[in-house]
Order: sequence, then C-alpha cells, then structure tokens
Amino acid sequence: MPSFSGIWSASQQFQARGQSLWPAIPGAPTIGTATAGSAFCASVTFTAPACAGYPASLTYTATSTPGCFTASGAASPLTVTGLTSATSYTFKVKASNTSGTGPCSAASNSITATDQGSQSYTSAGSYSWVAPTGVTSVSVVAVGGGAGGASGCGNFPGGGGGALAYRNSASVTPGSSYTVVVGSAGVLNTGSARNGGSSTFTAGFGTLTAQGGQQTTGGAPSGNTGGGSGGSGNSGNGVDGAGGSGGGAGGYSGNGGSAGANGSGGGGAGGGNAGSGNACRRAGGGGVGIFGQGASGTVTNSPSPYPSGGGGGSGGNSGSAGDSGGYGGPGGAYGGGGGGGYSGGGGGGGAVRIVWPGNTRTFPSTNVGNP
Repeated sequence: MPSFSGIWSASQQFQARGQSLWPAIPGAPTIGTATAGSAFCASVTFTAPACAGYPASLTYTATSTPGCFTASGAASPLTVTGLTSATSYTFKVKASNTSGTGPCSAASNSITATDQGSQSYTSAGSYSWVAPTGVTSVSVVAVGGGAGGASGCGNFPGGGGGALAYRNSASVTPGSSYTVVVGSAGVLNTGSARNGGSSTFTAGFGTLTAQGGQQTTGGAPSGNTGGGSGGSGNSGNGVDGAGGSGGGAGGYSGNGGSAGANGSGGGGAGGGNAGSGNACRRAGGGGVGIFGQGASGTVTNSPSPYPSGGGGGSGGNSGSAGDSGGYGGPGGAYGGGGGGGYSGGGGGGGAVRIVWPGNTRTFPSTNVGNP
C-alpha cells in the first residue's frame, strides 16, 4: 500500500477504503462518570468510540466546564487538575489521531471540586508521602507501636502502650516528598517484653514522634502540639503468680491507662485503658483510633474472668483478654501494650495519618474524619 502523501489513483483510493485504511478522524467517545478527588482534581472515565478512524492509535482529552481545564492520555480514566474548590464542573472527552480530532462526548455528571484528602499508613515500615498539587498544609497524627507482653508466670511484665502525637497546620510544599515511619508492634518475647517501634512524620518543622511502648513504660510524644503518653504495663504480681497487664495507648488529650496492681487502669480522654486479667492470663491494653478523639476506653468484664482492655479514641480497638491456655492478650490497635502470661501477647501496631488542608482540619476533633 502506498503512503498517504501524493496523489492517489482511483483504484488506490478504492483499495484503501475497502481495507479501512483511508485516513479518518475518530468518532465521539462515550462518557462515563466524573468523580471528585482530593486536592482540586477530578477523575473522568469514558469508553472508546465505536469508530476509531484511521490510524487507530488514539489520544483522549477531557475538558472541564467551566474553566476549560484539560487532561490528556491514551486510556480511561483521565485526571483533571487545577480545579477550584466549591465549584461545580462537568466534563467532555474527545479523541484524536494523526488524521484529526473527532467530536466531543456528551457531558458528564456534575461534581464539586474539593481540596480535602487524607492518607493513612498502618503497616510497619518507612514510606515517602508526596504532597498533592495545591496542598500547602497538613495535620498529622502518629501512634507508636505497643510493647509486647513477656512470656512466663510470676513477675513477667505486660508491655507499655505507644504514645499518640499530633501536629496541626504543618507547612508542606506541593510535589515535595516527606518521610513517614510506622512503628512496629512489639512481639511476645520469652523472659522480657519486646519494645514497640516509634512512628514519625518529618517535615519542615522537624520530626513529629510518637514513641513506641517500652517494657513496662508507655512511650512519650515529642515534636507535637498535642497527644499523650502510653500507659505503663504492670510488672505482675508474684504473690498469686500473675503476669502483668498491658498499658493503654496514649490519648489525644491525656495519657493511656496504666495497668494497676491487678491489671486495671484508667485512661486519659481518648486513650485506651489497660485490661485486667487472671493469674497468667493478663489482658492487653486498649488501642486508640486515628480518626480523632473519642471517649476514653473502659475495662470490660467479658469474657469473665479475663477482661479485656477498653478501646479509646475514634476507632480504637480494645485489647484482647488472655485465654484459658495462659496466653497474654494482644494489645488493641493502635498502640495497645500486650499482656503478660505463659505466652505474652503482642502489642498493637503503630500508625500515621495525614489529613489536608491542615488549616481547616485539625486534631483532636475538627473535621478529621474521612476523606
């Protein structure tokens, strides 16, 4: 087949049309759904046109109304950025090839752009968070991992709870990368409690740190404007052979509950309480949530006689009770200390959550839910 340049004979034109090789612009794509994203963007879906024209390699362009903000790419969806907050937009998509540009699709549904967003990290490790386009301030909460309870019977301690630290309206630069570290849960360890790892967020102000729980001591917060230390784990009661209960995670406005002589404790607002237990089956401490302050945890009495530590904060889980086989209960997520026992319970893991914009979404409780 000859190239498209020059003058074609009638037979060459007839042959090209018969083989669908005649240059032709594509048809209109079929519009799908537009969805508002965070940081002034929208995702626009569509399906390819029934007639791709020739050549069939297509590039798609989505255009907003109002504003004529555009995004181009080879496939659905397309992400349109630069939108204005609190403005309603619809979108149309058109396809083009080297022969030209086809007609627009129908208009999409209407969406309202928003600058709100969030990112949660709940698995132990180191991460890079990149500030989205248009985001210049964030609020951050971090919870350190709870220490694991020791294995054995007698004066084998429960683990201390992880701290909670938060900072509001921290300045960030769009497109820049920031380091996030999520502290690991302290695992059970024969003879001694295993410490929890610290959770951190590093930006221009320095490093926000929620220290992990230690053997019998709760972790402490630093570099923050709020938060509480974790509760202390109990060292156990040698008189009745009891291991120690775990301490609760730190709260948004107070410390986590510390295990008392018999494994019970009271927590600060939004912190987890420590659990009580029986003999070598001490309960883990309560965890704390990362979606803002909730009620303080309370020690539950079920399943008796091995109560669990109460959850604290929005979404905080209770520490589990030790079981009849002599296992110390694990600490609640996030940051609860593990209970001691014949086999000590592991601590609750750490977490970091970032929300934006930081000037209107502030911990402990101002508009910090999802997204």
